[in-house]
Amino acid sequence: MGKELIRLDKIDKAFSGTKVIDKLSFSVQKGEILGFLGPNGSGKTTTIRLLNGVISPDAGHIWVAGFDPVTSGNEVRKRCGVLTESAGLYENMTALDNLLFFAELYGVRAPLPRAKTLLADFGLADAAQKKVGTFSTGMKKRLGIAKALLHNPEILFLDEPTNGLDPEGARDLINYIKDLNRKYQVTILLATHLLKQVQDLCHRFIFIHQGKLLESGTLSALEAKYLKEISLNIETELEVTGNAFAGYPILRKRPGSLQFQLEKKADIPLLLKEILLVAPVYTVEILGRDLESLYFTIRGEKDEI
Repeated sequence: MGKELIRLDKIDKAFSGTKVIDKLSFSVQKGEILGFLGPNGSGKTTTIRLLNGVISPDAGHIWVAGFDPVTSGNEVRKRCGVLTESAGLYENMTALDNLLFFAELYGVRAPLPRAKTLLADFGLADAAQKKVGTFSTGMKKRLGIAKALLHNPEILFLDEPTNGLDPEGARDLINYIKDLNRKYQVTILLATHLLKQVQDLCHRFIFIHQGKLLESGTLSALEAKYLKEISLNIETELEVTGNAFAGYPILRKRPGSLQFQLEKKADIPLLLKEILLVAPVYTVEILGRDLESLYFTIRGEKDEI
């Protein structure tokens, strides 16, 4: 990672007088998985359409792999693959025939070996001759990504890839995406409102709301910036009668656990050392540091501005 592959600079877009993208600016580095996060209706799909040259911005500039999608849309689409929520597959055709059909449209050389390789990569080799209409939602999503990869794109846009999947299907698809990035070094922009599913997948995150950039950064950077105080839940046999222990305030007591409030991470080992002198400690968890909690913290702070 390091080379900038995508850049948006002060992009505006409105439909029928309603602005859906508002001065949006961000970049994506080569080889990274960028989580593009926000609630439904926040502008994620519109941004992907702008990046892929399907629609044009009202203002601002976009560069994708060195090209302007407005003036060089075909060049951009040669270098990008897209998975929409519907995946755009033909349900009366087999998985293999779907890939061969789209490979011909994309001008893929040696389409049969390429299609068979992708079916194997996404665990669909045994279903190659089955009609897509018989597939589960997870299988269709995987085939949709395989379709998007037929022409060896260097950039992949995934729009709500885990939507409609059960927890096991979502986990499997996330693992496929992770392997895809590692195996092919594909740069991935993953748009979703399901923050918990992508917390451990993406290298970096961008939060948008009503078409505006709220914040961006790695999970650790966001945590360092927005986690002002540490709420620490400790599973322990320690029994405390007051509202503090060793000078550290206790927020909540439950049978077998205590929740402490600390000023900084450096206090954690000091507190644990004091507890371990008198009682065992079984688990320790910092609360509020997950991606979803940070998102709502960020939303709350931005709404106050």
